[in-house]
Amino acid sequence: MVNMPEIVDSKTCPDVSYALFYLYAICDKIGRLKEKEIENPSLENMQTQYMIVKKDITYGDMFKKDISAGAKSKVKSSAQRAIRTKVAETYPLLAPHIDEIIPKKSQLDLLKLPDRVSLYALDNEPLFWQHMDDPIIPHLRVVHAFPTCFSRIGIDRGAIRFVLSGATLMAPGLTSKGGRLPDADAELQEGEVVVIEAEGKEEACLVGQLKMGTKEIKEKNKGAVIDSGHYLGDGLWKLTID
Repeated sequence: MVNMPEIVDSKTCPDVSYALFYLYAICDKIGRLKEKEIENPSLENMQTQYMIVKKDITYGDMFKKDISAGAKSKVKSSAQRAIRTKVAETYPLLAPHIDEIIPKKSQLDLLKLPDRVSLYALDNEPLFWQHMDDPIIPHLRVVHAFPTCFSRIGIDRGAIRFVLSGATLMAPGLTSKGGRLPDADAELQEGEVVVIEAEGKEEACLVGQLKMGTKEIKEKNKGAVIDSGHYLGDGLWKLTID
């Protein structure tokens, strides 16, 4: 199989390079290139293959389409206390702000979203969401209000358009020049919730669970990092609560 890093120089054309790295990883996953290896691994050839395979890419499409909320119900006081506790435990740096985010005497609402997602809102403002028994995850508006209270890593400019289209975040967007991963003494583990910041941008663009730890991302430099999350402009971001 073609080794994508040998085809194009990421320093001279980072956007194209990321697209090809992305194609390589996805093709490897779906077996497209294993079925018919590319005989002429030129840049033009790979760009053509990218457009052909693009429609087959597996997306984390939980919020990719516009969504509408189901019936709204009041969260019981005992359940609301449990949510406050869980948020503080999951995000310790957010704990000092929990009374500001979910005041003790406030009333949380629960809204059921497609794909077995629960959304917790206060005064029609979305705060946190949870897929089944997965970790409770902040809405990006909460992330933007308290940006230093979450684990953060960074993608390069070439990865931005992929993230904002709902595509799976791949490792090269974090390991290439412009990306950012934590030092060895602050590695993040598989399953942890992480906020994704973009090179040259002030506000986070994605929040979700890591499919592999940051140490593994550095070592492998390939594979899916986040395949289902909440990103700027997605259905959850545009959702209006009445």
